[in-house]
Amino acid sequence: MIAVLTGMGLSAAAGLNAYIPFLVVALIAKYTDLIVLPSAYGWIESWWAIGIGSALLLTEVVVDKVPAVDTVNDAVQTFIRPTMGGLLAAATAGAAELDKSVEMQHPWVGMLLGVVVAGIVHVGKTTARPAANVATLGMGAPVLSTAEDGAALGLSLIALFVPLLVIVALLAVLAALGWLVWRARSARRRRVAGSHQ
Repeated sequence: MIAVLTGMGLSAAAGLNAYIPFLVVALIAKYTDLIVLPSAYGWIESWWAIGIGSALLLTEVVVDKVPAVDTVNDAVQTFIRPTMGGLLAAATAGAAELDKSVEMQHPWVGMLLGVVVAGIVHVGKTTARPAANVATLGMGAPVLSTAEDGAALGLSLIALFVPLLVIVALLAVLAALGWLVWRARSARRRRVAGSHQ
């Protein structure tokens, strides 16, 4: 159960930003014994993977804060974020399997769960951001992007260090995304109603 919660938390984080949970897992696996990745996923902690992940994170952090460009970035990330969620869920489930006292499901189950969780969070993000951009005339993009990056980092750390809190954190992220969509649509309706008067 702990491995499933860890995979879900990392997948949810990947739905917000694919590269933050990847780098968290890579660096913790490389420098600590908290995560021992199976040999099939050992490449995650290689210098070249960390380097590429860092470059992609830097790009994501910059482009995600620019209104309209963030929407294009979200479209590009539609394949990447769920894939990364599945990869991280499978890798951490495989890491749990190294502990022989842990009985895990088939690795594809963890991967599929990761893809679904990351996909749901990604859809919430891609729905909330354009609505918020319109409602704030683009001024909210950098603030929301920074909050999403912080949430991705927080979810990643919770998933690895306190996995029992993953469900609460995941519900909080989904509630926040839903609230953003509702607020943005309400503001847009008020603006439209005001322009007709």
